[in-house]
Amino acid sequence: MSRNFSFTPNFLFQKIYKPQILSDVINSNKIIRFFLKMDQELKNSILKTGTTILGIVCRDGVVMASDRQSTAGTIVLNKNSEKTKKINNYLLISGTGMVSDINRVSKILPAELKLKELKSKSRPTIKQAANLLANINYSGIRQPSMIPQQAGFLLGGFNEDETTELYSIEPAGSVIQVEDYDANFGSGMPYILGLLERQYKKGISVSEGVELAKEAIKSSTQRDIGSGYGIDIFTITKEGIKKVVEQEITPEYKDKK
Repeated sequence: MSRNFSFTPNFLFQKIYKPQILSDVINSNKIIRFFLKMDQELKNSILKTGTTILGIVCRDGVVMASDRQSTAGTIVLNKNSEKTKKINNYLLISGTGMVSDINRVSKILPAELKLKELKSKSRPTIKQAANLLANINYSGIRQPSMIPQQAGFLLGGFNEDETTELYSIEPAGSVIQVEDYDANFGSGMPYILGLLERQYKKGISVSEGVELAKEAIKSSTQRDIGSGYGIDIFTITKEGIKKVVEQEITPEYKDKK
């Protein structure tokens, strides 16, 4: 499965909308060569997502965490970016990818869920919310657009029966219920999964999950150039959603001894 979904509008203008290229693809052989070349250009125009998001399933709830750095290529644009957000009183969302897409979805999803609640006169389940988010992602990347939607999400929350659930929605729209842990498609994912593969234990408590999430985000911010500047950690239990950790990473210069 590809982890890269970014390509530039400049490429699209040059490769698709130039009149001379459109006239060249009349011949069937040229059409084949055209799309093969376009596919290669897409692969060469990849921009990796720079972020770390994390979800951990515990016996008594869910832990979700993220770093605070937002980047554009090799430039740090924001050192205080909140990547995990409470979007209503029972749902928490973490996003990786284009900031504009994440912000847009974070506004659309709760509005659509509220409309669904008003129509059905019952609160949507976490599974229903995850499937709705997956449909938004699926449509966003497949509708004709200069720049398709480029964002992956973790969605966690608690149902009316007090059960908690965590889902991972990848940028192309597939949805997976997380049974242990996931970091979606952020650039910090390899460091997160490598650590959790060895340290996660099935049935850990939420308090243990918080400490594990803290260590995982620290590992990512130490080695991933796209992650850093802080840690936010939330818990989701039958009591509700709580922010339990809010830390910042500050630079300190010391004389070498």
